[in-house]
Amino acid sequence: MSDIDEKKVIKRAVKGDADAFEQLVLTYQTPIYNLCLRMTGNPEDAADLSQEAFIKAWNNLGNFQFESAFSTWLYRLASNACLDFLRGVKRRPQVSLTVEDSDGETQTMDFPDSAPGPEEAAIAKEENEILARAMLALDEQQRQILTLRAINDLSYAEIAAILQIREGTVKSRLARSRDALRKILLESGNESVFSASNKQKGGCGIELR
Repeated sequence: MSDIDEKKVIKRAVKGDADAFEQLVLTYQTPIYNLCLRMTGNPEDAADLSQEAFIKAWNNLGNFQFESAFSTWLYRLASNACLDFLRGVKRRPQVSLTVEDSDGETQTMDFPDSAPGPEEAAIAKEENEILARAMLALDEQQRQILTLRAINDLSYAEIAAILQIREGTVKSRLARSRDALRKILLESGNESVFSASNKQKGGCGIELR
């Protein structure tokens, strides 16, 4: 959906057109679900929080002023919903490496493009699991900013808009969060996973640049 088409759809949704809003949900449901999944580590919680974010978006569409991208506004709603949940509920997380693709089917996280053999694939899967557990050991804000950067692949400017902070603050928070993640991996004897995650190709599927 182009930016112009999306604006038209949003304007229709603001006027109460449920079909138009459904188009927006279909466009963003996968990245929003994946964001919530990485923030909570639990598929059921991720599904609930994704739905909560879209309900909030529907109920507050009249407040959307087109000053930022619709995706930025939606990421903010979902990210804040996850933070509120994590601060209020200390439920034991279940690490999952699955996400939903654009067709709504469950897929595992991507492995390197080089089509690894069985042994390499097994190593990559293990690295993903180790990194996922380490991410869940971070505090909520550290996990939030690393998820937006590493999982959703957003720019500094996009993250700054979502979190309503300066780009310089984004960079400093990311640096501290990466250091915290590296410390967790180091203490668990898995620092090599951090190095692998920063390779452009290979390693586990989460890039932490």
